[in-house]
Amino acid sequence: MIAPEVARRIRIVGLDVDGVLTDGGIYLGSVGEATQEFKKYDIQDGLGIHFLRRAGLRVAIVTGRISESVRLRAKELEIDDVAQDFQARKLPAFLGLLDRYGLQTSEAAFIGDDFPDLPVLRVVGLPVAVANAVSEIRAASALQLTKNGGAGAVREFCELLLEARGEWKGVTDAYVAERSLPGARV
Repeated sequence: MIAPEVARRIRIVGLDVDGVLTDGGIYLGSVGEATQEFKKYDIQDGLGIHFLRRAGLRVAIVTGRISESVRLRAKELEIDDVAQDFQARKLPAFLGLLDRYGLQTSEAAFIGDDFPDLPVLRVVGLPVAVANAVSEIRAASALQLTKNGGAGAVREFCELLLEARGEWKGVTDAYVAERSLPGARV
């Protein structure tokens, strides 16, 4: 449960990738000389991110790996703020995003699952852990989701946040109306 006053304060949501947007599995293979990396993303998480953006919230991806898959998924979801750092220095990257937009840490939520996320979770206004997060991440989080990373956890968070802000019904009704026949009841 998210308190409405906390939910209304949030203006940016940061997301880890491996273990949050995905189940943490990484598929590696080669095509000719090139190594390819594949990840599986949850489609309902993507729609939840769309709803956040529609409600006027910024969404940022902050990950400790560099992956073409992440760039492609961010592009598909129209997420402009993507920080990929192979040394997993997420806090400086996330604070840089907040600074760019003139936001305070109290206006930020972050969803994580493992130790590279801990520095960010310790400073944001709404630290969130997926259900299968390590115990240290769960202990540092104000909200613990019931779904695992890559299995609807991000969507669960989007619904909880937008419900607490009183915006869930409006963004979902508008989405359905846009995809309905003209004059159809929604």
